[in-house]
Amino acid sequence: MSRHFIELGYQGANYAGFQIQKNANSIQHEVEQALKTVLREPILLTCSSRTDAGVHAVSNYFHFDSKFSTDIITGAKLLSSLNALLPGDIVIHKIYKVPADQHSRFSAKSREYHYFIYQSKNPFLFDRACFYPYKLNLQKLNEAAGVLMEYQDFSSFSKKNTQVKSFECHIFKSEWFVEKDTFIYTVRANRFLRGMVKGLVGTMLKVGTGKISLQNFREIIESKDSSQANFAVPSKGLFLIKVEY
Repeated sequence: MSRHFIELGYQGANYAGFQIQKNANSIQHEVEQALKTVLREPILLTCSSRTDAGVHAVSNYFHFDSKFSTDIITGAKLLSSLNALLPGDIVIHKIYKVPADQHSRFSAKSREYHYFIYQSKNPFLFDRACFYPYKLNLQKLNEAAGVLMEYQDFSSFSKKNTQVKSFECHIFKSEWFVEKDTFIYTVRANRFLRGMVKGLVGTMLKVGTGKISLQNFREIIESKDSSQANFAVPSKGLFLIKVEY
């Protein structure tokens, strides 16, 4: 048996999430079905990051173990066949061999997400960014983003009924910038809680519009109460950009 990583990208609008789920379509299900068709045996994939329904990815990973030779698994023929079978909103970038103890989830050192917001009606951003036609203060947004670097417990930004042993995350990068009239939030951390990035964005937008102060934002973080945060931003604006190993 040898272990391989699959790097892929996807547009998440048509899926209930990255990880396989009962009675719902997922990225994992589509890729496993394609592998089963081409290799003619079931392949069990392990996910690196469990992106939620509607979230996109420029680069995400699976790993799997297989008895097939590395030449077959990493060959151009298999890659071409898989991409031909997969829907148009999923692409496999590459498949490569890794050491047997490398894990797509637990070996990851960091993950980076971007959230996109546009403020003037634009049909070309409709399905991949959040339309937010309210005045935003970039300086206030970045002050809030900077505050996050001072904390490690992000209980306030985790959706309820999530089964995790710890709400501790180490954020390495957190900032807002504007590019071509689009506000972009970029955040990189060792791990993320369920719904965390959307909770961060939604709550920071309240700072950026002056609805709450920076002190209020700190109080929300320190409350460790997710009912105080705002998760009401659409998934379509969220992209997993990269996973670092």
